[in-house]
Amino acid sequence: MAPVRSSAWAFALGFFALIVYASLHPFEWRWQEPPNGWLELFTLPLPRLISRFDVVSNVVAYLPLGALLTAAQLREGRPVTRSAVLAFGVGALLSYSMEVLQHGMPTRVPSMLDWIANAGGTAAGVLLTCYVERVGGWVRWERLRERWVPHGQGVGMMLLLLWPVGLLFPPSLPFGLGQSVLRLRSAFAQWLEGTAWDGWLPADPLPPMRALAPGVELLGIACGLLAPCLLAFALTRPGPRRLVLLVGALLLALAATTLSTALNFGPEHALAWWTPPVAPGMALAAVVAAALAWLPGRAAAAVALPVIATGVALVNLAPADPYYAASLLGWEQGRFIRFHGLSQWVGWIWPYAAIVYLLTRLASRPRPAPAG
Repeated sequence: MAPVRSSAWAFALGFFALIVYASLHPFEWRWQEPPNGWLELFTLPLPRLISRFDVVSNVVAYLPLGALLTAAQLREGRPVTRSAVLAFGVGALLSYSMEVLQHGMPTRVPSMLDWIANAGGTAAGVLLTCYVERVGGWVRWERLRERWVPHGQGVGMMLLLLWPVGLLFPPSLPFGLGQSVLRLRSAFAQWLEGTAWDGWLPADPLPPMRALAPGVELLGIACGLLAPCLLAFALTRPGPRRLVLLVGALLLALAATTLSTALNFGPEHALAWWTPPVAPGMALAAVVAAALAWLPGRAAAAVALPVIATGVALVNLAPADPYYAASLLGWEQGRFIRFHGLSQWVGWIWPYAAIVYLLTRLASRPRPAPAG
């Protein structure tokens, strides 16, 4: 197989950043000189108690990183041994660095066992990828991928994978992402305090917003669902295969939103988010997406831009209902500390990242489609 620029690099970089974020959250530092000197910081203590869950979770956390780093190198034609050693070294060094930095964090505890488990997870990912390479898995993967997605779409694919993660943070409008305007306004107001521009932005919360009309809420729901569909259409080849992506987006949206509500309010309230405009909004999104399934990729990207912008505008106009306010309080108090606030950040940033990606795609020179 001829060497190609692997999109696995984008996934590996994203996973690298995710590990750093999860390992150092909440980024509170308190460095003190150790009793035996600063060199003691580079030693990792063994834990007194060993939890099977912690060991397994640390192995699983680093397995994808080892697999992605190895896959990215192998798909570019690099030798197996060199790829495996470099991938394992990066994973083991990253884990060791994170454990050392946790010496300065009052809420985190560095552990030699965690480092061993992380290194073991990296090694497992490396070995798994090398086995796939040996049995010819990449050849079959290339054939399957060429039927769906051309090369060079790693960033777009990563955005698609992050979309259901953003839905786990409960929005005020079902399927609506990007509700960050009020938070940004409050942050800017605090930054301007004591400067010549103090008072230009009100520090107090804005007056309560009026509820969106059912038709406007329906439009916001439809835009929230159309955004990932059109992004997927911009990455894939036109045709009936896109209808499979549409069905997958609808199922993921239902599953992620229901899971988020169940985690916040209990299984008995799992469908509390299902309001009267939800069903017609989903139906509208499904009909429009199905009608656009045969658009060329660049045309789908052009249509996606105003759809995403409209969805962001409507979700920032939507008032926070009691369910949303309670959910926000629960997340901010750390009820879902295992997510480390990641879903919240993804939910805020995802539409803007998608807009930037689509703009760069439209500005770039179109690639000729391969024959067949």
